[in-house]
Amino acid sequence: MPIKDIPSPADIRAARVADPDLRERDLADRIGITEAQLLAAHIGHGVTPISADPDRVMPAINRLGEVMALTRNDSCVIEKIGVYDDYRGGPHAALIVNGEIDLRLFPRHFAYGFAVEKPLKDGGVRQSLQFFDAAGDAVHKVFLRDSSVVEEWDGLIEELAVCDRAETLSVSDRRPVEPARADPDKADRLRAEWDNITDTHQFLQMVRKLKMNRLGAYRIAGAPYVRPLATTSVATLLERAAATALPIMAFVGNMGCIEIHTGPISTLKPMGPWLNVLDPGFNLHLRADHIAEVWQVTKATRRGDAISVEAFDKDGMLIVQLFGVLADQDAAARWNETVFALDGLAQEETV
Repeated sequence: MPIKDIPSPADIRAARVADPDLRERDLADRIGITEAQLLAAHIGHGVTPISADPDRVMPAINRLGEVMALTRNDSCVIEKIGVYDDYRGGPHAALIVNGEIDLRLFPRHFAYGFAVEKPLKDGGVRQSLQFFDAAGDAVHKVFLRDSSVVEEWDGLIEELAVCDRAETLSVSDRRPVEPARADPDKADRLRAEWDNITDTHQFLQMVRKLKMNRLGAYRIAGAPYVRPLATTSVATLLERAAATALPIMAFVGNMGCIEIHTGPISTLKPMGPWLNVLDPGFNLHLRADHIAEVWQVTKATRRGDAISVEAFDKDGMLIVQLFGVLADQDAAARWNETVFALDGLAQEETV
């Protein structure tokens, strides 16, 4: 979005003052800018530009102690409470894996970073670190809590601050979602390659080699590799998992970050189009009305078959992936039984 096409920083700040309760993402959409541009307009007004380099930022966040990690796409938000301990960096992919926080980070998509201090109605201030891609869309956010080590905040921001304090930000065009890409003439080869998988991480490498993508491969693979499910099956699955304290793995992400929850869920509260998991330490907010396709997918691993339920929107964007917990054999067996009981569709109903 060229700079000349966006409102002035003063006009953006005035729009914020005029509607203080609207979420930043929604306000940005309303005035025709990105969320990163909204924050840039507030530099010097509670916002400080900081490094977006995960190798610098993530170890520093660990000093804040317990925080809330948030990752989202257009249809799903995941929130986990924990510490940013055990960061492992890398130029192409990085990760944090500990008891609560489980992240996969892709540094090339971390283009902008901001430290945000937002005044609250009760007189307090909500402190957060927010990171955006080159298009100005959020890839990951970190929110301080009452239990955080707030004494570290000022020093951390001073350490991570960058010199560029421009209030007007030029962002690139958003990359469109790639629609399903498949080659029916390679269906037999796809199945043969699928039979050789020994780890779920090998799957995307395999489909890329065949010049397909995830959804395209699902549409032509057929049984026993995939089974199309009703779009209501994600809600059904979450309801049954909550009712039986079934441990699950939920993967929610965007191009820059994938956040993962592992464990049972207990409180599921639908509200309008939203399915909300509201558990201590873990929240999930899913727009059920955005789900256009759902697939049950089986991939072999050294610990047994990994069976997932994966939801896509109308454009082919992956919204959420739900897995069983293979490390717990009893839980994995219960997961498989629950997934196999979900309503399926005829193949012709999926395309």
